[in-house]
Amino acid sequence: MKWGVISTAKIGTEKVIPAMQESDKLEILAIAGRDLGKTREVAENLRIPRAYGSYEELLADPSIEAVYNPLPNHLHVEWTIKALEAGKHVLCEKPIGLDTEDAKRLIAARDKSGKQVLEAFMVRHHPQWLEARKIVESGQIGDITTVQTIFTYFNADPNNVRNKKDIGGGGLLDIGCYCIVGPRFVTGREPVRVVSLMDKDPKFGTDRLVSGMLDFGSGLQASFVCGTQSAAVQRVHILGTEGRIEIIMPFNPIPENPAIIRVAGQKQPGFDEAREIKFPLCNHYTLQGDAATAIFKGESPVDYPIEDAIMNMQILDALTRSAKTGSWEMVKA
Repeated sequence: MKWGVISTAKIGTEKVIPAMQESDKLEILAIAGRDLGKTREVAENLRIPRAYGSYEELLADPSIEAVYNPLPNHLHVEWTIKALEAGKHVLCEKPIGLDTEDAKRLIAARDKSGKQVLEAFMVRHHPQWLEARKIVESGQIGDITTVQTIFTYFNADPNNVRNKKDIGGGGLLDIGCYCIVGPRFVTGREPVRVVSLMDKDPKFGTDRLVSGMLDFGSGLQASFVCGTQSAAVQRVHILGTEGRIEIIMPFNPIPENPAIIRVAGQKQPGFDEAREIKFPLCNHYTLQGDAATAIFKGESPVDYPIEDAIMNMQILDALTRSAKTGSWEMVKA
């Protein structure tokens, strides 16, 4: 399948594109940017055959069958719709939109075009997450009681898109979305209400530290901390009545190193005694590209359609409301 990339964004040029180029199921045929000189340089460095000086030119290329959209958050829905209207399938970076109403526009565009649009949560394709979910589903660690997530990094660059409020910057949309999709993925359940606490940067106006709780009902809870101005760390703990799972590097596992999860029983005092499961070397961006290509070709079912992305957006919206009201907020269906 022939792919095109709209934007020379860092996430694409440094991580996603090189990983997708490792696949034998797809080809990155073209890349587009607003600066043709820069785009040509990027294309040359990444061995991409075609460079365009506008996104419109790439979308008009009849050879392109699918588009990867890593544009800033406020452009996700707009350019995904334009790609669908041009007859292209779309893999769009998370978060799918700025809010729920923004994201809902994609349903009509998808249905009208007959093409598919997917949200790029690469973690759902990594063997460590698939194994964690398999262990949970098997009942090995009993009934799940809580999923605890921490995901932080430090970035105080005023020119970085993550620190620009008017285009969808802030920690909750950037990395908090992972803290939501993870518990949903491993438990197969949806939260009914949420509560959050948010601290904002006084200059940027973006959220730089968010803590939240998700109530799934029937005793299942999830909690998280995400931040953009804290020491970098990421970890996931999944606790059950009979045991627990720890995902060591849940969101940015290093492709050159084996990913590791630890599984322990109820009575073991610490993870030093836990059983380690190591996974063969892989790159979840490559796996994501393969999976998207199979879906776009009709060779695989759509496990996570745009409706799933909208559900994640609804939870993020509820957390934002809770930070303002100081109370629990229901997740709207």
